[in-house]
Amino acid sequence: MPSGEEVRLFKIAFETKIPVTLKGPTGCGKTRFVEYMSHQLKVPLITVSCHEDLTASDLVGRYLLKGNETVWTDGPLTTAVKEGGICYLDEVVEARKDTTVVIHPLSDSRRILPIEKKGTVLQAHPNFMLVLSYNPGYQSLLKELKQSTKQRFLALEFSYPPIEQETEIVRHEADLKEEMAEKLVKIGQKIRNLKNQGLDEGVSTRLLIYAGKLIKNGIAPLLACQIALSQPLTDDPEMQKSIREIVSSIL
Repeated sequence: MPSGEEVRLFKIAFETKIPVTLKGPTGCGKTRFVEYMSHQLKVPLITVSCHEDLTASDLVGRYLLKGNETVWTDGPLTTAVKEGGICYLDEVVEARKDTTVVIHPLSDSRRILPIEKKGTVLQAHPNFMLVLSYNPGYQSLLKELKQSTKQRFLALEFSYPPIEQETEIVRHEADLKEEMAEKLVKIGQKIRNLKNQGLDEGVSTRLLIYAGKLIKNGIAPLLACQIALSQPLTDDPEMQKSIREIVSSIL
């Protein structure tokens, strides 16, 4: 469960119509947090997984042929603007910069969405909220939010949960005994120390849960950790060996 401070800040942002960016490593709970807040605020959640081929039309909408007619079809952003709810652009830095510019009028005091193809301007529903997420660890000059975008959003920093909380998450999600959940989290902590020493990113809580689910379903712990931890994290044989040694020393 997210901290009370994160929940409080997100609720204030929703009530005061301020958009929010969630920053943090892969698999640390950003998407689950948005799902949790959608439930808490009792508003719909529309998620868009961003990628380099995402266009403004994918977000806003386009005219499509239907039989002998040309019919306008709203995109996910337009739907959220009209009906209210959280529009969540996941890994927004993966989208093209000319695509993300379309959110600018929605992320300041105007809260409007111009639809150029229809020649209309939509005023955002009172319960509309725009939320972005990205992993700063993967940023580069080619994949970085423009300052004109960044400075329209509050930023909430996410990281891996504290040991006790992560242990409870892994235990609950994988339905494991506490002793095994503690060992998996300890493995995760050790592997994260290898970041920038051969690993681009530490092991996520998500991968620890995957390993736990394999173990729960009868896969030997060493094999489960190889499949769920060392192999997804790196293709380098020496780094995989280092991870296997960590796993063997704890299990």
